[in-house]
Amino acid sequence: MIVFVNGRFVPEDRAVVSVFDRGFLYGDGIFETMLMVKGEPFRWEQHMDRFRSGLEYLKISIPYSSAALRHHTRELIKRNRMPDCLLRLTVSRGAGKRRGYSPAGANSPSVVLSLHPAAAVEPAHPLRWNLITSKVRLPAHEPLAQFKTCAKIPQILARAEADAAGADDALLLNTEGFIVEGSSSNLFWLQGKAVCTCPLPSGVLPGVTRVVLFDLCAKMGLATRHVNIVPGRLAQAHGVFLSLTSLGIVECGSLDGTTLRRSKVVQDLSAAYWDLVKKETAVKRGQTERSRPLRRHK
Repeated sequence: MIVFVNGRFVPEDRAVVSVFDRGFLYGDGIFETMLMVKGEPFRWEQHMDRFRSGLEYLKISIPYSSAALRHHTRELIKRNRMPDCLLRLTVSRGAGKRRGYSPAGANSPSVVLSLHPAAAVEPAHPLRWNLITSKVRLPAHEPLAQFKTCAKIPQILARAEADAAGADDALLLNTEGFIVEGSSSNLFWLQGKAVCTCPLPSGVLPGVTRVVLFDLCAKMGLATRHVNIVPGRLAQAHGVFLSLTSLGIVECGSLDGTTLRRSKVVQDLSAAYWDLVKKETAVKRGQTERSRPLRRHK
């Protein structure tokens, strides 16, 4: 595997950063994960908007524009021959000039692009996940929840609970007792004729796929609501599903051992989602091909 590290394409065994890098020491950084289909990203601009906002919030400046990162991504995909994959963009503040939490002197951020295998676009057999409720609590009204920071200990601990219980994922509650999200996903449920999800102030990451689902619901005539919910009420919903970049929409089959109801709406939304992914990436691929200069034949 070839990895892009600070301006260089290197084999993965040489893709290293300093042991004094603040991302390694403190999780002082930010990342994004994007779905690539036939070499084209799905919703690049939306991911980059959140990425830039995170960099501004953390006060990290990198020497690459969005266009430059896109160029390096194309080259990375070409070198690895992985047109269908997940792209991870990771930026840390880099190594500082002094020991401790102060970021003073940390002016050379580490920028890494890496590719990872992705599930097939629109899986042949829709996934159904079994969930548990994690004991880990997230702070409500947390500004950092808006971004994908590299400090993800709560999510790691929640996923470890799920692994130990033989579950596919864990739902995290906030300090007010309401469900926030999965360890790496946003939560949705069906209540009557409405598609419901947790409000952002509860501590939710504003997922890119989450926003796509709002657009799809509007096109399909489905009402959406932002409401708080506790695990006991979620188990009574007419359908429950998760949204995440790597897999799109994943239906939930059970929560803490209680079987959850199924709804055709979940399958319809999933089909519409993958149709949109294929359509948008195909359009971008066509635009990219038309923008390439024609070669002159001698």
